[in-house]
Amino acid sequence: MKNKTAIVFPGQGSQVVGMGKDLYDNFSAAREVFKTVDDILAVNLSKIMFEGPNEELTKTENTQPALMAVSIALVQVLEKDFGKKFSDLCAFTAGHSLGEYSALCAAGAMSLTQTAKLLQIRGLEMAKCGEKTQGAMAAILGVEIEVANAIALEAAQGDVCQVANDNSVGQIVISGSKAAINRAIEIAKAKGAKRALALPVSGAFHSTLMNDAQVAMKAALANAEIKEPAVGVVANVTANIVVNPNEIRDLLAKQITGAVRWRETMLFLERQGVEEVIEIGSGKVLAGLVSRTCPNLKSRSIQTAQDLESFLS
Repeated sequence: MKNKTAIVFPGQGSQVVGMGKDLYDNFSAAREVFKTVDDILAVNLSKIMFEGPNEELTKTENTQPALMAVSIALVQVLEKDFGKKFSDLCAFTAGHSLGEYSALCAAGAMSLTQTAKLLQIRGLEMAKCGEKTQGAMAAILGVEIEVANAIALEAAQGDVCQVANDNSVGQIVISGSKAAINRAIEIAKAKGAKRALALPVSGAFHSTLMNDAQVAMKAALANAEIKEPAVGVVANVTANIVVNPNEIRDLLAKQITGAVRWRETMLFLERQGVEEVIEIGSGKVLAGLVSRTCPNLKSRSIQTAQDLESFLS
C-alpha cells in the first residue's frame, strides 16, 4: 500500500472560508496545530479561516500559512488520533507551490513552527512584490506545454512572460507583466487554445517579477532548520526527489520565480509505481488534476473528519 501511494498538498486557490472548522471541533490534535500557528504568526488566523471575511483569507500572507495549517492538522489527526504515521501511509509526497512546505513539514523535514514562520515571510514578500510589480497571470487551456512556452515567448516582447504552473495535460498557467499577459491571451486564442483567461491574483507568482521575494526567502531559508525528509519529497522546480537539506533550501528559493512542474511530478510518481494519489487539505483541485495527466492513477481527497473516517475504513 505505502509504496504505491503518494500524498500531495494543495496550494493557493484552494482556500475557502470555513476550512478546518470541523477538524477543530472534532480533534484536539487539530486544535493544537491551529493554536500553534496562531501563536507563531501572532494573528488569529484560525478565526479568519473559520469565519472569514474572504478578503482577509485571500491575502497571500494569510492564505499560505492557513492552507498549510489545514493540511498539517489532518496529518496530525491521522498520526495522533488514528496512530497512522505519515511515513507509513506513503512512499512519496509533493505539494503545489506553498504546498511543498506542507509536504516537507508532514515528512518531518521541518517543524510546524519553522514552516509557519517561513510561509508568513513567503506570503508577505510575495504580496509586497505583487504590489510593486503589478504583474498578472492567465490560465491557458487545451494546449501542450511546448505551445504554451511558444505563446509566452511571443507575448514577452521585452516584458516578463513565462509558464508558472504546468498543472496537467491541457491546463497551464502563465505569469508576467500585465501587458504581456494580455498579449498572450490573444496569441493563445490564435494558436488554438480552448480558453485563455486572466486569473484573479495579486501578482505574477512563479515569474522573475518575484525576484525580490526570492532574495528574501533565500535569506530566511539559510537560517531555517531543515532535516532529511522521512519519505521522498518531489520538488516543484525539478519534478524529482530532493533529500539533502541544503538542496531543499536552494529549490524552495528557486521555486518563487520558477515553474511548478506538476504534470511532470505526476508522471514521475507514476514511473515510480505509484497507483494512488491522496490530496490532504482544503479542496480537491489536485485530486481532480491527476486523471488528466495519468488516467490510470486513482485519486481521492481528505479534507474533513468524515473524509478521514471513510479513508481509514
